[in-house]
Amino acid sequence: MKIGFFTDSYFPTIDGVTYTLRLWRNRLEQAGHEVWIVYPDGDYRPAAREIPIKSVPNPFYSGYRIGLARRPSKLPEFDIVHAHGPAMGGLLGLYYARRYDVPSVYTHHTPIEEYFHQSIRSRRVAELLKRAYVPIENNILDRFDTVTTSTDQMSRDVESVRLPVGVDLEFFRPRNRSSEPGQTLIGYSGRISMEKNVFEILRLARRLSGCDFVVVGEGPRRADLEERAPDNVVFRDFLPRKQLPRFYSAIDAFVTASTADTLGLSTLEANACGTPVAAADVPPFTETIGSQNGARFNYGSLNSMTDAIDRCLDEDWNTRRAVEQYSVDRTIRNLETIYVQLRMDGNSSNERLRATIEQNARI
Repeated sequence: MKIGFFTDSYFPTIDGVTYTLRLWRNRLEQAGHEVWIVYPDGDYRPAAREIPIKSVPNPFYSGYRIGLARRPSKLPEFDIVHAHGPAMGGLLGLYYARRYDVPSVYTHHTPIEEYFHQSIRSRRVAELLKRAYVPIENNILDRFDTVTTSTDQMSRDVESVRLPVGVDLEFFRPRNRSSEPGQTLIGYSGRISMEKNVFEILRLARRLSGCDFVVVGEGPRRADLEERAPDNVVFRDFLPRKQLPRFYSAIDAFVTASTADTLGLSTLEANACGTPVAAADVPPFTETIGSQNGARFNYGSLNSMTDAIDRCLDEDWNTRRAVEQYSVDRTIRNLETIYVQLRMDGNSSNERLRATIEQNARI
């Protein structure tokens, strides 16, 4: 099949969406398909089958861009349109699918309304925008033939098919530890923005003064948080992808206080490298982090957070087994199932897609 990925987020921005698109593209092309990526332009040199569209800076989130209109007639002929965002990139994909009568899929990656508070000083205005935005996105998602989401706890009022974005278990696996014996190291990797609540990790570091903490990532809150961090916290820039397995393997526990993830890919990557995770007791972690791969804590409670870390450090874990269900191999097999059924049936029911995916899981 000739597949068009239409996204609102791509390199040089580093986040879970960009890495997911690259991973999915590589695996689909290994399976014999041809994948094109249509994305907002930026300081990035496109590779083969990558099509930049003109864009402007995103006023709500620094580092991201908003694509502008492009004529669908200038794009290749796709058999499937797969959108990865509700802004102009995703809307261009939807318009293309409607104009040329090809099946359309939408994957929900990000609860965008959780990001308004970062650029709007008035909390009241941000809340009003949040309430107004969600129905608009619901309406957009309803226009796609199929919507996929990584967990069953999707914060949208639309029917969806569960399709975790997937972890590359061949790449993310335990590596030799580089830290000294007896040195307790707690880590976080991800964007350093308001909804990630990294300041909670700094509170934890002050409580656990005998542990070392490393925060890997970049984002609009980094400068402020780095200035206020205690001495046992080190900040690092985003690591090259190839260095992440060694980082996850080197830490004794991974911690996140994020309240705006749709899967929490970095937590599962850490698990795949043998590291337990302490996460806030909120979706999606209520579904992904449990007794086999970590502990959850009550968000905002320093005592609960400390207890979760203590459990991660004190118990023996086989976290890799818990994330096998999130293998990207399974994801791609199910993604191909969705594409094929949509091409055959035009608008295959979500119930039928779910049944087929469940059958695949038993194979």
